[in-house]
Amino acid sequence: MNTKITAAALAAATATVALTGCGLKEGLTEKANGHVKTVGYATGVEGKRDKDARVPEWVPDRATSITEVIRTTGSERLLRFVGGELPATCVPGAAATQAATLAAQWWPQGQESRTDKVCGDWHVLVQGGDVYAFKPETLVNTRS
Repeated sequence: MNTKITAAALAAATATVALTGCGLKEGLTEKANGHVKTVGYATGVEGKRDKDARVPEWVPDRATSITEVIRTTGSERLLRFVGGELPATCVPGAAATQAATLAAQWWPQGQESRTDKVCGDWHVLVQGGDVYAFKPETLVNTRS
């Protein structure tokens, strides 16, 4: 029985190393509210090239220091980057009414309620040179 537990722990450790050693700043953690993946890219161009990335097309190619927290079991996202002009498709809009359930050290609590632009499904706030964006959860939990 201990051999099975040791093998499972070794497999989990190997998977963790494989996820974090793939060249991107990337990790996968299990949280109480679902699977969460964090990705990071030096530029918007780099983030858009990654087939597994969910960096939205509206993120400027010249954006830098891109960090995104992704719920892998849903659609909720937190995104932060520096610089670049938002495209004309990003228009003034209402702040998000749904609270973020994801968290990141760089995401100020309640930031989604301060957004003032809409870029597709994203609520966006430009604050100084930083851009914060929130994509609310759209998947419905059918469990009771």
